[in-house]
Amino acid sequence: MKNYFPVFLASIFLGILSTAVFADPPVSDFYQSVSKLEINGKLGQIIKQERIQTSVKGAQAWKIAYISSDVAGRKTIVTGLIVAPIGQPPQEGRPILAWAHGTTGSAQNCGPSQIINPASPLNEYFLMSGNSWTDYGIPNVEEFIKEGYVVVATDYQGQGGGGRHQYAIAGTNGRDAINSARAASSMREVGAGKKTIIYGWSQGGGATIAAASMIDYQAQQGTAADNLQYLGFVGLAPDDIAIVLPKPPSDEASANKLLNEFTQANVPNVFLFAHYVMALWGSEAAFPNLKLTDILTDEGAKVVDQLAGNKCVHVMADSFNYAYGDQYKSLIKPQPRNSLAWLNAFIDGSVKPVKPVAPVVIYWGTKDTAVPPIQHELYQKQMCSRGANVQRIQLPGEQTHFTTPGVSAPMYLSWVKERVAGKPLANGCPQN
Repeated sequence: MKNYFPVFLASIFLGILSTAVFADPPVSDFYQSVSKLEINGKLGQIIKQERIQTSVKGAQAWKIAYISSDVAGRKTIVTGLIVAPIGQPPQEGRPILAWAHGTTGSAQNCGPSQIINPASPLNEYFLMSGNSWTDYGIPNVEEFIKEGYVVVATDYQGQGGGGRHQYAIAGTNGRDAINSARAASSMREVGAGKKTIIYGWSQGGGATIAAASMIDYQAQQGTAADNLQYLGFVGLAPDDIAIVLPKPPSDEASANKLLNEFTQANVPNVFLFAHYVMALWGSEAAFPNLKLTDILTDEGAKVVDQLAGNKCVHVMADSFNYAYGDQYKSLIKPQPRNSLAWLNAFIDGSVKPVKPVAPVVIYWGTKDTAVPPIQHELYQKQMCSRGANVQRIQLPGEQTHFTTPGVSAPMYLSWVKERVAGKPLANGCPQN
């Protein structure tokens, strides 16, 4: 009976899917109205804002919607938060801290700004102290407000502003972070200047190091706030998919083998499986030449399309576990197709091998199994070989992916303050 139980549940689950009507999940009025707006305006232009309450002392906060663009250059609407000190800003304006959050999901209701009291310190659902079903809040926000900084936190496109979220496409998520800083700089009420630091964790860490190498995108003129001065980039356990993928082979058969190995390496349990198929869903949105049915069965593609568009990641994983148990890998084709296109898309959507415009610091733990440290170790070697200043700091003790933000917070707070103050920074690249 044990062998048939997951299959039995799957049949029930699929029966429900076939008879139900699926629509975007419900969101509050702010996000409903934003999703109906025309996607017109300058990059970083705020097209809607709403003042909200915040528990951060001495701060004021807003929900915002602003213009961004994806890795293919298509303009999008992105939602997020701005938190700023109350009072008169200095003449040169306040420094900007742009936060790029970790994985929350791909549905329209997965943006952290949609939580009650979102303008608050980082709260991780996974930790014992977590009080929500998802991560929300902004790390070090109270400390940064005390220092007189403006903090802006993007939701990423597709997480409240309409469109389809391009999960794991660091090139798109990094653009959203850059444009959030432009939005903050353009907003008169917050008194922001040009000095900018981007920091992010996990998915947002990948977005951060991707943004660091977007020289041409940063330099674009005619945006809502041109000529931002990037002082540094802080990556908390950042991912870099491209760095661990070899150059795609020239023949499809070899590419099929490589893609199949890559897929199997990313789905050892149902939790990571949900992340991986959500990344496939996001890649399909970014690159029209890709189809979920290239890698997933017809059943798998149908289920992933429905769940990714309607549920955030942890609930999505629970749904797979409920319906398929340990048979979730049955949704993957024995052999993929169109593999060269998929491998090239993974690389094209990831971090570009371009020297960052400012120093990068990475914080990581030895027990991180969500983002293997080899990814940012190779990233550091690649960028240092191009003359960059990239430092990796191993956190004390045996830190996991989920303890990284809290343990690293005092360290990068000091690092940020020194960059804002213009203090010189020694090169963090390994000395050979």
